Amino acid sequence: MNVLLVYAHPEPRSLNGSMRDFMVDRFVRARHAVEVSDLYAMGWKANLDADDFPRRDATQPFSPIADSKRAFAEGGQSPDVAAEQHKLRWADLVIFQFPLWWFSMPAIMKGWFERVYAYGFAYGVGEHSETRWGERYGEGVFEGKRAMLVVTTGGWAEHYSERGINGPIDDLLFPIQHGILFYPGFDVLPPFVVFKSSAMDTTRHNETLSALGARLDNAMQAAPVAYRSQNRGDYLVPALTLKPELGANRIGFALHRQDERASDLAG
Repeated sequence: MNVLLVYAHPEPRSLNGSMRDFMVDRFVRARHAVEVSDLYAMGWKANLDADDFPRRDATQPFSPIADSKRAFAEGGQSPDVAAEQHKLRWADLVIFQFPLWWFSMPAIMKGWFERVYAYGFAYGVGEHSETRWGERYGEGVFEGKRAMLVVTTGGWAEHYSERGINGPIDDLLFPIQHGILFYPGFDVLPPFVVFKSSAMDTTRHNETLSALGARLDNAMQAAPVAYRSQNRGDYLVPALTLKPELGANRIGFALHRQDERASDLAG
């Protein structure tokens, strides 16, 4: 198995750093091939701008979509972006590891997605018409590959529960898991979330790594989150709204899952 770990934390001696090292070691010991994109160590450029497209016509206004489409199609992307796209094509499993900062991923990782997910690569793929809105949400370039979030947060599990003050963790991660990972075709595994990350003694640290190891060992066999696919009959076209007879007893993001339980995503 080929594993790509996209990692975003500025301190290698942190809890995240120890988890990263543990994951790499676990995969290597199991004889899997591992690549790590350590975004802070790489000095990853987070902002998407005209400098990402060195061959673009500078006399014309910068268009993130049009310039991305042209650069990807013509092989004119910046080398760092092309290298990350190559890793994604190579990987069978992609793990995105980060601390939850202000209810989302760090800006450097968001910038990784904005730059690497080029038009024609991760979006703008397939037929776009009145009856079909492209290959996305269950189809796309990453179909057949798996992805998983490994997330740390200082809040308690109760803070991120259904009635918790921060909101349910599965709702907070929905824009990432559904909108960024499932959109281009990944099978999205339930996330591994570490709560109370600042209260980590040796015993709990070891327990956390043990639980993480069990999740990694089963990553290619575990059932993914059962998101509804766009083009397989659940949504009305062209409105792309869920058919009225589906999800009758649900509200919010849970509507877009077809399993019986739409909560408890945290691993």
